Amino acid sequence: MKKYVVTLTKDERDELTALTSKGKHKSQKVLNALILLNCDRGEFQKQRSKNEDIARVLNVSMRKIDRVKKRFVVDGYDIALNGEKGSRVYAKKADGDFEAHLVALSCSDPPEGYARWSLRLLADKVVELNYIDSISHEAIRRILKKKKKLNRGDKKGG
Repeated sequence: MKKYVVTLTKDERDELTALTSKGKHKSQKVLNALILLNCDRGEFQKQRSKNEDIARVLNVSMRKIDRVKKRFVVDGYDIALNGEKGSRVYAKKADGDFEAHLVALSCSDPPEGYARWSLRLLADKVVELNYIDSISHEAIRRILKKKKKLNRGDKKGG
């Protein structure tokens, strides 16, 4: 495995020390700060620690320590501290036209033998009517939830 050497400046050390000692921060951010402080090989480090000791004291894996060190060396201080943002982009399956068809269908009379539309019935019906290739009842729920008055759970008297 490639060895990554963390060298912090005086300002970075001061900022990490302040971050770990006071204030409200995400737990992973504090852990990453503690890992960086303990892995520092710069001139401002007073006491050096081995990765095994850091892992034992912070109750993290050796792999996590290696990942934080690598992110610091390759991507920089901010990415090492906060982690990377997710880069995956999901394509929307339902567009406005489909949502309009779904709303119209949910407002119509339910099939014979049913008192009202269920999410699964709606999902099956929109596929049957070729409005969409496939969709889950959970996706139907999310779409209808955006339309407050169409929330299927709002049938509580009144």
